[in-house]
Amino acid sequence: MNKPIAITLGDAAGIGPEIIAKAFRDAPHATRGCFVAGDVATLRRAVSFISGAGQVALPVAVIEAPSEALLAPPRCIPVLQISSLSGPVPLGRVSGAAGKFAADCVTWAARAALRGEIAALVTAPLHKEALAAAGIAFPGHTELLQAEAAAFLGKPVQDVPVRMMLANDELRTVLVSIHVSLRAAIEAVTFDNVLQTLRLTHQFVRGPVGSTRHRRPRIGVAGLNPHAGEGGLFGREEIDIIAPAIAAARRDGIDASGPFAPDTVFMRARARDGQPGEFDVVLAMYHDQGLIPVKYLGVDKGVNVTLGLPLVRTSPDHGTAFDIAGSGAADAASLIAAIHMARQLCA
Repeated sequence: MNKPIAITLGDAAGIGPEIIAKAFRDAPHATRGCFVAGDVATLRRAVSFISGAGQVALPVAVIEAPSEALLAPPRCIPVLQISSLSGPVPLGRVSGAAGKFAADCVTWAARAALRGEIAALVTAPLHKEALAAAGIAFPGHTELLQAEAAAFLGKPVQDVPVRMMLANDELRTVLVSIHVSLRAAIEAVTFDNVLQTLRLTHQFVRGPVGSTRHRRPRIGVAGLNPHAGEGGLFGREEIDIIAPAIAAARRDGIDASGPFAPDTVFMRARARDGQPGEFDVVLAMYHDQGLIPVKYLGVDKGVNVTLGLPLVRTSPDHGTAFDIAGSGAADAASLIAAIHMARQLCA
């Protein structure tokens, strides 16, 4: 790669800085050419949390431009200071200051990616209450990045549709709706939303022509209701909305099938023992329906990918874990997987 990857700090009161430090320490090959868009003092504090007898020294280097990260030696953390964070943020507590700084880091990285200055961004976890305490208008990364992309493209936000995909080695799921109440999620199951999600999923999983992942994916679609509505006995969304959207997608050349019972479709799609599942990806109707199966297979393996953006963004599939922040116990495996995924998507 001839451009660096930015890793955003995440909420400074959570485990984000620690897992970033561990990633640079434990996965020097994966983090080569990466840098942290964040705060130097916070990263140095995080290094102290994971340091001990027999541990590899982990210097934190201040850089002035992203390109300098390409010259950093292994197990050195290059940090580009993003604005200022006044003093250390108390660990494990919701802080408006931490929320604002975390959002500033993501905003900076998104704009750098849109300008073509970095290859991708990998985002450490945000805390939604901290964002709200800071007066940030977006509930999470996905919505913030969507707004930045729309502004860059000069389009209304609704004209830059995005979706969340959670993936690991065994299962991939894409969501029709993201961070909304369950009642609002049910209302979001419309013909247009389901069809749009199918199109975005097909386009992303297929990959661009010439890429290493270019092929026609098999998409299994979950129903909304138990047993996918049981022929209308438990609801008509499958008959009136989901099935017609699948039919429209198939007319577009998309290999989509269903709707299937939500309690079995994820098992059918799961790859294991070296054998692929029946589907390459499952389309889920709402957040928990799609995320619970992936996270059950191992939070340490999952990667969150945002579909529909004109940039590459991945993240670990877990949150800020305020309860263990500062203990040095946080597992960096999901962050390392997100870095690997970002590299693959840039290929």
